[in-house]
Amino acid sequence: MLEAQLRMQLKNKKIGLMTHIVLGYPSLDANKKIIHQMVQAGVDLMELQIPFSEPIADGPVILKANQKALETGITVQQCIDFAKEMAATHSIPFLLMTYYNILYQFGIEHFVKQAAENKVYGTIIPDLPIEEGHHYIQTMNDYNLSPIFIFSPTTTDDRMKHIASYGKGFIYCVARKGVTGQTTTFSNDLSDYLARCRSATHLPIAVGFGVKDKEDIQFLHGKADIAVIGTQTIRIVEENGIDAVGPFIQSLMI
Repeated sequence: MLEAQLRMQLKNKKIGLMTHIVLGYPSLDANKKIIHQMVQAGVDLMELQIPFSEPIADGPVILKANQKALETGITVQQCIDFAKEMAATHSIPFLLMTYYNILYQFGIEHFVKQAAENKVYGTIIPDLPIEEGHHYIQTMNDYNLSPIFIFSPTTTDDRMKHIASYGKGFIYCVARKGVTGQTTTFSNDLSDYLARCRSATHLPIAVGFGVKDKEDIQFLHGKADIAVIGTQTIRIVEENGIDAVGPFIQSLMI
């Protein structure tokens, strides 16, 4: 379902844009305003991150956002309910992103069932390897949701094909080793890596980790289907306020 939706949305675009926010940071009311601006500016899909105390794939900016959101007392159920409201309000696909401990404690089937009932299209669980995720994968398939899996520059070609055989919707290709928010070198090495990603899967590929401006997105044009903006949007909010989000997202369009 997600793959078909994305291919339809991206048919007449040079490259799609996925954004990422941490739910509860700075507040759910602020999240609503940010999402509205992003949708109005033309984003194609969005990750809604459920805060977790140890977000191991995330750098300092998103880590702080997770911690600040948790300090407000936000719950997993509030995040799922918020996703339901956003999916009912906006026409783009929404994904839930979090870490496996959240699903384990909440209950995998309970989590996936609610996500499906709330019209979420899929989930991203970056710390769950394929070999330990069979129950999660089967449950996602049972509810017709897309489990989004990840390639990295250190992933071998054979491993990419193995991962892709379980994926649906799209593949998330991290642009470099390390965590979110650090500097990424947009170079021939990245081009070669993305060519390997492309050859390993029939699914659309999204590229994140270090994408921060229009120049980066122009580099990805023709090499990826979707560019992912996460940390930079949080920086924009912190430095310039919520109202700066719309103009920033519009400045990324090519």
